[in-house]
Amino acid sequence: MNNKVVAALPLLLALAPSLAMAESASDNYHTYCIQCHGMRGDGMGVNIRDMSVQPRDHTDAKAMGGRSDDEIFKVIKEGGLSISKSVLMPPWGSTFTDNEIHDLVKYLRTLCKCKHGG
Repeated sequence: MNNKVVAALPLLLALAPSLAMAESASDNYHTYCIQCHGMRGDGMGVNIRDMSVQPRDHTDAKAMGGRSDDEIFKVIKEGGLSISKSVLMPPWGSTFTDNEIHDLVKYLRTLCKCKHGG
């Protein structure tokens, strides 16, 4: 085996869990969230024509940066009403594990290219 490959192997093994997490969170988002939040996360999903409230634009750094990771976790787990938002945002706590929800929060931060606001 090439010495460069051998030297890089520990780094690749260390990154594997985070790469798997990112792929899983992206898959979950694209399976469960894009119908309302859109393919790009911009709130323009196919369901919006029938919704009285437009879904959150996850690419909006200002709006997403104003929400803490804990708030985003809570709204995914418990639904929109849990943070006084839309009843149309369902609770996903019986669909996702807490770890999967934490991974979704991290994924949303990549969509908005922002950090939490508090």
